Amino acid sequence: MSNGFETLAIHAGQEPDPVTGAVVPPIYATSTYKQDGVGGLRSGYEYSRSANPTRTALEEAMAAVEAGARGLAFASGLAAEDTLLRTVCRPQDHVIIPNDAYGGTYRLFSKVHERWGLHYDPVPLGDLDAVAAAMTQKTRVIWVETPTNPLLGIADIAGLAQLAHDNDALLVVDNTFASPYLQRPLELGADVVVHSTTKYVGGHSDVVGGALVAASAELGDELAYHQNAMGAVAGPFDAWLTLRGLKTLGVRMDRHCDNAERIVDLLLAHPKVTEVLYPGLPGHPGHEVAAKQMKRFGGMVSFRVAGGEEEAVAICDRTTLFTLGESLGGVESLIEHPGRMTHASAAGSPLEVPADLVRLSVGIETVDDLLADLSRALG
Repeated sequence: MSNGFETLAIHAGQEPDPVTGAVVPPIYATSTYKQDGVGGLRSGYEYSRSANPTRTALEEAMAAVEAGARGLAFASGLAAEDTLLRTVCRPQDHVIIPNDAYGGTYRLFSKVHERWGLHYDPVPLGDLDAVAAAMTQKTRVIWVETPTNPLLGIADIAGLAQLAHDNDALLVVDNTFASPYLQRPLELGADVVVHSTTKYVGGHSDVVGGALVAASAELGDELAYHQNAMGAVAGPFDAWLTLRGLKTLGVRMDRHCDNAERIVDLLLAHPKVTEVLYPGLPGHPGHEVAAKQMKRFGGMVSFRVAGGEEEAVAICDRTTLFTLGESLGGVESLIEHPGRMTHASAAGSPLEVPADLVRLSVGIETVDDLLADLSRALG
């Protein structure tokens, strides 16, 4: 019998402790483990960089909710990305990335991996023909964000998976914005899912973490080898906090979506707003694809304003409930100016974002309070 999402999020990898019956996995704050004789590992544990029971619980839960063969937990989303790229790519390989990728991901490619010899091209991933034209014999990975950050572009996961596999490449999907509750890329043909678990999975803005979930056990084993060799693992307390957040992901995402839809309605009606970017809108260029591959459309909303950069920054400064801050996916609502904040590393590049853009991470507060706060800020 297959279990539903919420059941997996609460129970997968989280059996009651066999010694005490504790229903919550303990925080195993230990660096090393007593061995049963030389080379005799007790339950497979020897050193907490290689494996830790609290981290194992999180990794098993992430694999379950993403319907993957193996999950791995990291110290941050970028640590997960770096480990993945150095596992599946070699110098002189080529990667296709979104033309509006997350600024930190772009920085990893442009300032770190390019010096290592990894080539990349930003491509509008919503256009399968453009992706096909950008493929080369050296293309090893198509790297997807859907929805993208911060322009909320949508890519056809199943279509890109077919294109990647026809060219002996892997499809990697950063599922941070959607979360596994709203979208399951591995079921649509992706090879690996990436998460910044700092965001919706953790959900409370109190822990930094990352995760990879592989579709195949073979690739999962390769990633696990490099995770251990490179060492950017999640600590036991961070793993415990992330696992706690995962348990309530489903109910939180429903409220995030409810509130975001109300915020979108307000923005559409406001004279200062020139464009609203949200995949739930019928006029959004990726709406039909999003409706096909997502359960709902998420809690992230971006919009552009009349008055340009100056007015966009002023709106960010005028909110009170919407906290001015980076990151996203927590229970509290956040507002930011991507051009000066999360995507400053993309300034002057093909991935530079519009200066009049404001990004919202819509939280789970009472929606009427959020609407009042944003209305005051817009003026």
